[in-house]
Amino acid sequence: MANGAVSLRSTGHNDTTMTTAYRQFCNANSHLPIFAQDWYLDAVCAGGEWGAATVEEGGQIVAALPYFLKQKGPFRYIAMPPFVKHLGPYLRKADAPYSLTETHRLYDALIAKLPAVDAFEQDFSPTVTNWLPFYWKGYQQSTRYTYRLVLDDLDRIYDGINRNMQRNIRKAQAAVSVTRGGDITDLYRINRMSFDRQALRLPYPFELLKSHDEALLAHQARQLFFASDDSGRLHSAACLIFDSETAYYHIAGDNPETRNSGAGILLTWEAIRYTKEVLGLNHFDFEGSMMQNVEAIRRQFGAVQQPYFRVWKTHSRVLRWLGR
Repeated sequence: MANGAVSLRSTGHNDTTMTTAYRQFCNANSHLPIFAQDWYLDAVCAGGEWGAATVEEGGQIVAALPYFLKQKGPFRYIAMPPFVKHLGPYLRKADAPYSLTETHRLYDALIAKLPAVDAFEQDFSPTVTNWLPFYWKGYQQSTRYTYRLVLDDLDRIYDGINRNMQRNIRKAQAAVSVTRGGDITDLYRINRMSFDRQALRLPYPFELLKSHDEALLAHQARQLFFASDDSGRLHSAACLIFDSETAYYHIAGDNPETRNSGAGILLTWEAIRYTKEVLGLNHFDFEGSMMQNVEAIRRQFGAVQQPYFRVWKTHSRVLRWLGR
């Protein structure tokens, strides 16, 4: 590993095998996104180990960069874990914004404390708007997009939804009933149907989804939504996860046989309502997408495009030669 204090946790290891710096940082900074929480990383980092570069000043952790470390053959690399939309560098919550000079200094320190790897690729949180210190160290960047709603007024949000989408919501309200809670197995089954319809491989095993869901339940950080008709047939399912500031439309799927019922659109609206009316949160994040057909639906809900950075660097000459 590179110099500096780096804490690593391998999935399945006891907490006593790692330092507590990053966990302390999480406990002291409630503004961190759910994806960066230590308990969340504990649950989803299968097939590798997670760690964090940290910077301590004055007896406090003032900056941290969590990461997911994997090994494939002879190559050791940092990548994005399953079920994690973004990570990146985080700074301790302060009374006043950090100056650019201070931000650059702390980011430089975090970069220096990353473990020695053959490659690094990470999607940064949309809150990270400055990646210059990484650029100066030879990292590259591409811009990606998520879509977000500010839920100041639900009536305004509904009025901003495309009229065709509003018709789909009303159509679905007449055809299905929406319930909350339920079995994660049903979400998995419906989500798998969506991937099968597109001849795509589901990117996660059920066992990982289950451990992920158990952690969310333990921290009261998720809600499931299901839409079923009078015969009990399940049309659509969705999972909303949330932290102290934002709710994320995390996993969703439709029964291919009932896709025209509009139930998937209705569940999206119900998740938006739940975010505002039950959770009391003002920010709703669709978690992307870069796919053209999905992106169009996000915009039809009136969501605003928000950029985030994908930052990478290939250290290995062999991987560079292979074009990775």
